[in-house]
Amino acid sequence: MLYLLGGIFLGWSLGANDAANLFGSAVSSHMIRFWKAALLASLFVIIGAVLQGGHGIETLQGLSPMDLEMAILTSVAAAATVTGMTLLRLPVSTSQAVVGAIVGAGLLQHQLHLEGLVKVAACWVGTPLAGIFFSLLVYTLLGWAYNRAPYNLFQMDQIVRIGLVIAGCYSAYALGSNNVANVTAVFVGAGRLDVFTATLIGGLSIGLGIITFSRGVMETVGKNLVALDPYCALVVVLSGALAVHVYTWVGVPVSSSQAVVGAVLGVGILKGTQTIRLKTLFSILLAWFVTPLTGCLLFLLLYFVSHLRYVP
Repeated sequence: MLYLLGGIFLGWSLGANDAANLFGSAVSSHMIRFWKAALLASLFVIIGAVLQGGHGIETLQGLSPMDLEMAILTSVAAAATVTGMTLLRLPVSTSQAVVGAIVGAGLLQHQLHLEGLVKVAACWVGTPLAGIFFSLLVYTLLGWAYNRAPYNLFQMDQIVRIGLVIAGCYSAYALGSNNVANVTAVFVGAGRLDVFTATLIGGLSIGLGIITFSRGVMETVGKNLVALDPYCALVVVLSGALAVHVYTWVGVPVSSSQAVVGAVLGVGILKGTQTIRLKTLFSILLAWFVTPLTGCLLFLLLYFVSHLRYVP
């Protein structure tokens, strides 16, 4: 099982980094304690991974044939890319890092499924757009219901805050179902894991990242990412989850952070406020190119280094 360590580390880092998109608003506003949020997020991530994670695994394993060596190098290259980009404080998509590494494997073997790659790239572009669309829709529908509810302001505030916790659970489910493919799909492609085992191991590793290393992310990044009132925060979390879940059905792992950024931008459009700075948008666009390219180059470098032989 040692060959799975790269994938498990990737899942751990994914859980630690993406936790703010799930319960960041609820935890940072003291609506729910961190440990309750972490346990709920971990539980629903695992449920989502096991029930629907197979869709994304099928897509990623179809991009290029894999043997065990290629699978290990792919997961290590993707994990190193995510870690490096995070340390540099650049926006990072685990999905893009994994696909970049898989592309490196495909180029090396001269076997790359271009049709599948185009589908994945199109979904990357569509992720923040889906976040914008769903935020416009959810903001309007929830606003209609909010204004007609027979409750006072205090009661409605409590309902909205409870809604944040429910939306966080759904967002965790969507993350697990969509992103578990990033963690273990290459090992399914290499014939080392069946789909159920892959989704279970992947879900557990993401959940472990949430429980062990996401507290700072939830408490601090959550405030910076969604610096909105509870109602708008609910719209953002729910809209981001809907965007990610749609791509689960499509079968393409996408970035939950980019979906949330799109949702925040959608709220900004409706409220007439600038919630996303141009610098942030530029960073996202840059990440679309830099992250997969780095994953690809790191894979090729690791492959080259692993095949060096000492000749006395």
